[in-house]
Parts: sequence; structure tokens; C-alpha cells
Amino acid sequence: MKPITSKMLMRGVWEGVPQAVFIYTPLCGTCVAARRMLEVAEHMLPEGVLYEMNIHDIPELIQQFQISSVPALMLFDGEVDVPSMVYRMNSVEHLLNEIRKAVLK
Repeated sequence: MKPITSKMLMRGVWEGVPQAVFIYTPLCGTCVAARRMLEVAEHMLPEGVLYEMNIHDIPELIQQFQISSVPALMLFDGEVDVPSMVYRMNSVEHLLNEIRKAVLK
């Protein structure tokens, strides 16, 4: 997963680029487990679809997109400016299905 800035994310949203963004905090154990699942899933996705952001770096996006907890996965389909959110990181298969359903139409 590549880190992405707020500006880069919003540019992609405005340009209609489908993308998945993992929101985490460095000291969160659940975030570490979710990251491991997403790293496995990333190998089964096209390059440039999955990004990451530290929640401490994006206070304006927390409010704009109403991010309620971490870990979170924001899924932008390229058509709607409001992401669908995934807070439950059940399994690699679950995450892959959610990402494919939203981003790889």
C-alpha cells in the first residue's frame, strides 16, 4: 500500500478514479492485523488501487467523510464523491470482495 495525501485523494475523487484507502493509526493492534490482511489482498488487485492514510494526518477528512473508527477502509467507486466505508475486517476474502465490488466494477 502506498501512502496518499489528502490532496492526492481528493484529486482522484474529483477525477473519478476508483480507489480504496486504508485508514489506520500506528499504535492500533487491530490496524496491524487489518494491514496484514490488506497486504495479502493487495497482491490480488491491480496496482494503484489500494492506498493508506494515518488518521492523525487527516483531521479534515475525518469530519468530511465521518470516519468513526480505525481501522477503516474507504471505497471510492469513481462515480460518487462519498465513499462506502468498511470497518469490519473479517478476512482477506471479505476485504477483497468489498474492494472488488466497489472499485473494480
